Amino acid sequence: MSFENLSKEQQILVTMRKVLSSVARDTAPKPGVVHPLSEQTVTDIRMCLGLIAARERELAEAAGIQNTARPHYVDEHKTSHAVAIDQLKKS
Repeated sequence: MSFENLSKEQQILVTMRKVLSSVARDTAPKPGVVHPLSEQTVTDIRMCLGLIAARERELAEAAGIQNTARPHYVDEHKTSHAVAIDQLKKS
C-alpha cells in the first residue's frame, strides 16, 4: 500500500517512526564514546517507537490486514510440530 493511500493517522505514524529511527541512527556514538542523548531520552524514544508499533498493529488488525513480515533466521525451520512429553522415550 502506498503512502498516499494510507489514512492520515497511518501517515503520521509512519513519519514519526521514520524520524525517531533516523534520530536514533544519527546520534548513535562510536564504541567507547558517551551517547549524546540522555538515558531518559533514549528510553522515551524506545517507548514512542513501541507505542507507534502497537497502534500500527491495531490499525492493521482493524482493517483485516495480517502482518506476516517478521524477521527470520536463515536456518530457521519453515514448519514445526509439537511433540507430547508423554511420547518421549528414554534411550
